Amino acid sequence: MAINPGNPDDGPAEIHEINVTPFIDVMLVLLIIFMVAAPLSTVDVDVDLPASSASAAQPTSEPINVTLKKDLSLEVAGQAADQASLRRELEAATGGDRDIRIFLRADRSVAYGDLMALMNLLREAGYLKVALVGVETPDEGRATPP
Repeated sequence: MAINPGNPDDGPAEIHEINVTPFIDVMLVLLIIFMVAAPLSTVDVDVDLPASSASAAQPTSEPINVTLKKDLSLEVAGQAADQASLRRELEAATGGDRDIRIFLRADRSVAYGDLMALMNLLREAGYLKVALVGVETPDEGRATPP
């Protein structure tokens, strides 16, 4: 209760205002709790991604496959290639059309960094529509571990 000294004849008058200090204190405590708890909710998990239970999409034209083998050798549309000739082989396979979807296949044992390096080469060559190809699994709704 607060006293209003401006009107001494009527006696003390009450000021009808909401005290928001406890509300602010509660909000600050909740903010701190969420700031501490958010980083703890992320978990590092080993993943093995090549399997998928999604149904295969029907291709509209002959697919252009780029394959990264276990020994990091490349194959473009069934023809052997290396990183230096990748752009030339892709232009020959696609007829220079950079809007064609490229299907990227990689061996399970290929390091993630090597796969990303190949995707960067495809992007630098102008091929931005890249689809990753995996192994189809039975229609159980989930991928089966090897």
